[in-house]
Amino acid sequence: MHRLLGAYQDVLFALMRIVVGFLFACHGAQKLFGWFGGTDGHGEAVPLASLLGIAGVIELGGGVVVAIGLLGSYAAFIASGQMAAAYFMAHQPQGPLPIQNGGELAALYCFVLLYIAARGSGRFSVASALGRPDLG
Repeated sequence: MHRLLGAYQDVLFALMRIVVGFLFACHGAQKLFGWFGGTDGHGEAVPLASLLGIAGVIELGGGVVVAIGLLGSYAAFIASGQMAAAYFMAHQPQGPLPIQNGGELAALYCFVLLYIAARGSGRFSVASALGRPDLG
């Protein structure tokens, strides 16, 4: 597969980064503004001065920053930590494995965001367009 897709790895990484960032930001918008049904399914926003409110800020802001690729490494690292905390606080007490406790999405976001943090925003990013890969 590497021979077939290897030439497109920068493009595929950028697509993954943009999709993950966008979807992560949607979770934040759901919490902060009640969009997409809100966290309760009835379009209600959570209080900003709460753990879910802080999570919403990290998700919305971090998701946008990761998607555009400006300071994405830093935002992805913080978001990855938030997802690890969410997993251990909300999901792990309900069972030992993510498939049992409903924590698959938190675990997946945690590790994908950690990969983005380690790799940086990549070639197709605002940081790269500015000639500042250190801001990726």
